Amino acid sequence: MAALATPDPLVTRYLAHVRFEKRLAERTATLYSLDLHKLAEMTQAASIGLLQVQNTHIRRFVAQMHSAGRSGRGIALILSGWRGFYTWLGREGLVPSNPVQGVRAPRVAKPLPKALGVDDAMQFADHSEAGDDPWLEARDVAMVELLYGCGLRVGELTGLDVVASDAAAQQGRGWIDLQAAEVMVQGKGGKRRTVPLGTQALAALAHWLSLRQQVPGLLTQATPGVSAQALALFPGRRGTRLTAQSVWQRLQRRSQLAGLVTPVHPHMLRHSFASHVLQSSSDLRAVQELLGHANITTTQVYTRLDFQHLAKAYDAAHPRAKRQGTGSGKA
Repeated sequence: MAALATPDPLVTRYLAHVRFEKRLAERTATLYSLDLHKLAEMTQAASIGLLQVQNTHIRRFVAQMHSAGRSGRGIALILSGWRGFYTWLGREGLVPSNPVQGVRAPRVAKPLPKALGVDDAMQFADHSEAGDDPWLEARDVAMVELLYGCGLRVGELTGLDVVASDAAAQQGRGWIDLQAAEVMVQGKGGKRRTVPLGTQALAALAHWLSLRQQVPGLLTQATPGVSAQALALFPGRRGTRLTAQSVWQRLQRRSQLAGLVTPVHPHMLRHSFASHVLQSSSDLRAVQELLGHANITTTQVYTRLDFQHLAKAYDAAHPRAKRQGTGSGKA
C-alpha cells in the first residue's frame, strides 16, 4: 500500500478538533491519527476519496484488515475512530450519512475461563507452610477451602461474617453456619444462595475460628452497635476485614510456595470448582445453583472445559486417537 505524501486536509482539521475542542489526551489523539492515516491509505488504494466512502467500502476494508491478521479487538478500535471522524464530517455537512454506522468488527472468540487441573488444585489446597505464622496459615487454608471447595467469588468471601445478623442481611453480607454445614452468601444482583460446606471446609473453618480470636476486638456474636469489621470472618492482623486485593496477594504467594507454575487467583479457584464438579457429576443445573448464575448459559462455558478434559483423556487412551507411526508397526 502506497504511503500518503501529505496528510489529507480533512484529517488534519479533524485532528485539530479532537485535540483542542474536545481536549482529548495526546495519546488518544495520536491513536486517532494512526487510524485515520490507515483509512486514507485504504481509500487511496481503492481510488476513492474520503468523502466518497460508502458502507460497502468500510466492510471491504474490515475484511482486508481481518485477512491481514488484525485482531477483532484492534479492528473494533479502528472502526470507533473512523465512526467519530464521519460523525464530525456529517456535522460539518460534508457527508450525507455515516458509512461506518452499523459495521462491526469480526467477533472475538471468548476465552475459556482458566481453571487448575485436579492434581494442581489438590496440591494447592493441601499445601502447608510449616514455617509460616499459624494464624495466617489457618486463615489462608480456610479461605482456599471456601473458594475452591464452595466456588465463592472473592467479594462473597470477604463479605462473610462469623454469624448471621440483621445488619449483615441488610448490608448484603453473608455468614457461615457450621452446625448446618452451610455458607450463606449474597452474590451479584443481591441474589442470596446457600452453599454446602464439605468436610475439609468444615475442618479448616473450625481450626481457623479457634485461632481467630487472637486479634483483639474481633467478636463471635452479633450485638447491637457492633461494627461490621468486628464480625468479619476473615480479618487481617489489625482486625479489619480483608480486601479482595489482599486475598489475591495471599493466594499468589501460596501458589508459588506450593510449586505451581501458574499464579493462582480467587476466580481461578471458582472456575476450578465448577469444572471439577461438572467433570464428576455432569449436572449442569446443580453447578448453576452452586455458582449462583442467574442464566444457565453462563454456566455452560464450563462444559467446554469439561470437553477439553474428555478430549485429552481420549487422545491419551483411545487406540484410534494415536497418530500414525506411534504404534508397533504391525499391519
